[in-house]
Amino acid sequence: MGVRKRERAEQIKEANKQIAFAKLNNCPTSPRKMRLVADLVRGEKVERALHILKFNSKDASKSLEKLLLSAIANWQAKNEDASIEDAELFVKEIRVDGGSMLKRLRPAPQGRAHRIRKRSNHVTLVLGANNNTQS
Repeated sequence: MGVRKRERAEQIKEANKQIAFAKLNNCPTSPRKMRLVADLVRGEKVERALHILKFNSKDASKSLEKLLLSAIANWQAKNEDASIEDAELFVKEIRVDGGSMLKRLRPAPQGRAHRIRKRSNHVTLVLGANNNTQS
């Protein structure tokens, strides 16, 4: 490995220490309902995001709160010597994608059947540190 390649690898490693992510796959909630809650915490500081999710009445907020706590734990595992308060963690990115669909049939009048689509989603949450532009 050359010197430039090694230096670049070290730079990437240092940059990745500032972020942490967590994924939630196949959550049995429709992506549209999950995006309503995800939009509330996008770009917020971690403490504020936890309060928003804790006191939100939607069911999707419980799973997002658990995911956020997991991302915080992942960040702590990467940065054992740093504290969360000094790092000023914030929700850098939160993405909700559609997952697999369970297809069921519901009886309809006159011998027909209607298809019921039970949707699921995948959520990816990325935390960033040292955000100075956040107010």
